[in-house]
Amino acid sequence: MANFSHDLSDWLSIDFDSEWLEENIRWKDFGTGVRLGRIAREDSTSLVLYDADSEVEVEAFQPHMHPGGEVYLVLEGEVYDEFGTYPKGSIVWMDPNSEHNPKTREKTLILVLWPDGVKVL
Repeated sequence: MANFSHDLSDWLSIDFDSEWLEENIRWKDFGTGVRLGRIAREDSTSLVLYDADSEVEVEAFQPHMHPGGEVYLVLEGEVYDEFGTYPKGSIVWMDPNSEHNPKTREKTLILVLWPDGVKVL
């Protein structure tokens, strides 16, 4: 399994309208300090936002697998897993059938593309 990440923060300015997100995204709250907002879905591919508050429990994200891989961009905060640490501005690619157990530090917002969804382990 390969895991690719790159910090784009030196040349990519990331800004978003949090008020617009609150008014226009339908959030699913997991009750762990993490919520998911679906932006788009086409067949088995989803584009979602994960929003984790600054007091999130370390185990709020469960270990999971991505049948079609996963690509995500850290818009705010920091994500880490058994493969590395990804600060704001990082883009991460995980191969199909990859497994990981991500965690966050501080308030975190992540834009995620799942080509074939996610399966909790």
